[in-house]
Amino acid sequence: MAEAVLTRGRTLLVVLRVFVTVHAVAILGQPVFAGRYLIGDYGMLAMHELGANIVSTVALAQLVPAALYWWRGGVQWPFWASLLLAGGETAQYFAGQAGALDLHIPLGVALVAIALGVLFGIWRTGARR
Repeated sequence: MAEAVLTRGRTLLVVLRVFVTVHAVAILGQPVFAGRYLIGDYGMLAMHELGANIVSTVALAQLVPAALYWWRGGVQWPFWASLLLAGGETAQYFAGQAGALDLHIPLGVALVAIALGVLFGIWRTGARR
């Protein structure tokens, strides 16, 4: 019985790691697309918007394995970090749509840093506190 619980928790950790990794890769593309747009490659704005949709969707989906991992006895920090990212990315999305670059750019920098922190933390052995 204890072995089955351990296996389920381990499987959830693997699933959570996949979501966190996809999320980090997606969010790392955002400054690249924005930078290309700012130097005159105007087609990159559409890529930046598509990237925002992907990042936001993955962030919301990431909450599910993070919550299940916590519920099954894993540590809780991945859930709270995922919730912070999802909330921040929602604000980021609307700031970008509104053209509020004074908020959009620094918030984007912070979100990339947090996403990378979550990525490094979740890949540490056992996702300890």
